[in-house]
Amino acid sequence: MDILNLSNIQVTKIQENEHDYAISAVRPTPPLFCPECGFSDLKKFGKKQKLYMDLPIHAKRVGIFMEQQRFQCRSCQSTFREQYEDVMDERRFMTKRLVDFIEKQSLKRTFVSLSEELGVDEKTIRSIFREYVNRLEEQVRIETPQWLGIDEIHILSKARCVITNIEQRTLVDMLTNRNKETVIRYLHHLENKKRIRYVTMDMWNPYRDAVKEVLPQAKIIVDKFHVVRMANDCLETVRKQLRADLTQKQRRQLMHDRFVLLKRNHDLTEREILLLEVWSTQYPILQQVYDLKEGFYKVWDSESKTMAKVRLEEWKKGITSELKDAFLPLTKALKNWEDEIFAYFDHPITNAYTESLNSLIRVINRLGRGYSFEALRAKILLTEGVKKKTKPSYNRQAFVESRMLKMMEAPLFYNSISNYESPKDFGVDLEKLVQWIEEDKL
Repeated sequence: MDILNLSNIQVTKIQENEHDYAISAVRPTPPLFCPECGFSDLKKFGKKQKLYMDLPIHAKRVGIFMEQQRFQCRSCQSTFREQYEDVMDERRFMTKRLVDFIEKQSLKRTFVSLSEELGVDEKTIRSIFREYVNRLEEQVRIETPQWLGIDEIHILSKARCVITNIEQRTLVDMLTNRNKETVIRYLHHLENKKRIRYVTMDMWNPYRDAVKEVLPQAKIIVDKFHVVRMANDCLETVRKQLRADLTQKQRRQLMHDRFVLLKRNHDLTEREILLLEVWSTQYPILQQVYDLKEGFYKVWDSESKTMAKVRLEEWKKGITSELKDAFLPLTKALKNWEDEIFAYFDHPITNAYTESLNSLIRVINRLGRGYSFEALRAKILLTEGVKKKTKPSYNRQAFVESRMLKMMEAPLFYNSISNYESPKDFGVDLEKLVQWIEEDKL
């Protein structure tokens, strides 16, 4: 019975219990000559068994006990053992098809679940995964974007730097942390990094320092989203301070206040406008902080940098002494990052993928249970089907003409090859990635 279906392997005995198959096997044909001298007169010289793990059969783990015969050459007296490199991975003591299975599944499943199913040590699975990921990454050549985005998301309780292509709305890479040294190292190894013209980021000094050191030609632009979000944070500070001093009954009267206060004025419903008026009568500071938040948003609705700076100065005058501390983080950031913040009006580039990135945070944290960061990163970046790629193309007319004249004008034929444009890989399409995770395709 060929239960294994492995070439040149003969099963001699099968034992099984509730969870495992123990299969004994041999080579049906012995070696024909000595690997040292090529002489064909060989004699058996002892044997031993080796255990190799294999793919499960009938949902049971499989161990193959291979009988490895030792031979001695009568001519040169050297000894050697039967080899199984064609079907076995000698380094890991498992079949090659099991290694291939682990490689593919390690991008979809946790190492623990694979270990339990296959009867293979988790450390071995992790080692196979790392080698597989390294091979895949050597084959990947992602196009360096002209508009580079540096952002961050919290994955597995830690802030990770995220590199994006703003024009293509794609995820290019995820770094293990957001430290200056990590970002510098990544940027240094980018191919064609001189083509990067603009870099958007939030107000995190290590990002700015790294870009200035490695990409001096690039214009740094603080993402508008991160700037206006700080006004919301200031509003939240005031709102929480106010609620901390209220009774439980008074807090109930402010139910859903956060949702209403963070909403733009032009998006408020009639009921929400009425609620805001009632709250403002009882707690005037809420109206003050809401007006400041709205006024700050209007700064970014300006049509020019000059107009924005004028509106900003007027806005600062509206910050009362009572609200000064709450808005200090924002006013301090405006001072320290003034050039990069107002660069937006010269180059109105934003991280347009923000909503997709926020969705990605939610689904990744749900998906990430049981995964290490490196496994999660590989699962996201190396899965085929979610990449945004161009198709290869070439100048058809030039190709046809060159084919017609290739016998007489060989150089012309070869010149047509230069019209060929290889496919470009822009990274992972964020919207498709989120869709795949939510549909359980990843």
